[in-house]
Formats: sequence, structure tokens, C-alpha cells
Amino acid sequence: MTKPLSIILCSEEHEKIQMAAMTATIAAVSEREVSIFVSMGAVFSFCLESPKGHRFSGGTFSELMLEKNAPDALDLLKQGKEFGKLSLYVCSMALDITGIDEGALIPDLFDEVIGLTKFLADSEDSQLTVF
Repeated sequence: MTKPLSIILCSEEHEKIQMAAMTATIAAVSEREVSIFVSMGAVFSFCLESPKGHRFSGGTFSELMLEKNAPDALDLLKQGKEFGKLSLYVCSMALDITGIDEGALIPDLFDEVIGLTKFLADSEDSQLTVF
């Protein structure tokens, strides 16, 4: 039996969000349980309207992904939830610090608002990676 995969996503960099989404979705549709904890700067990328005026920050590779119409990271995560066992959680502290209301987040994407302590406890038997 394959260990579940737990991802902490704390960067607002497009490349890291994209890689986390690709990794999570491929694992989920390959029948691996996946959980993602969105915190720190990554939370801005999951708002209906980003307070920063843009969804992602990024470098040259981000520009190339946008130019070549690479699949959107958030669409990939929705597919992972639809076709596999993928759960997304948003960090309660990140929402508190940024002042972002849960209603300002993309609807039907997050399963729950939780703290890091709970996520780590729930991920104790998982392979853990950070983006």
C-alpha cells in the first residue's frame, strides 16, 4: 500500500504552485490519497480576486507556462478532487494574518480551514513535502 502524500504549499510562486498541483493531481488520480495545506503567500493565489492584483508571481518559466497555455494549477487541483482522493485545507493563521475571509476563496475548492498542528497530526503517516 502506498503512503498518502501530504503537501504544504506556502509559496505564491507560480512554478511552485504549478508543480504542487501537478504532483498532487497525478498522485490522486493514481489512487494515492493526497492532502494539501495552503498557507503563507500561497493563500493569495486561491482568492476569487487576488488582493495583490494577480494570481501568481513568477519568473521566466511562469511566463512560458502562461504563453503556452499550460493547464491552470487550480483547474488541475479541481480535477484531482473530482477523479481522485485529494483534499485541500487552508491555513487558519494565514487567513487571520491576511484578513482574507473564507468567502473570498475560490468556492468548492477547500475542504476545511484548519491549523498547521492539525494538518501535521493528520499527516503523521504520510510522505510530507513542502512547496
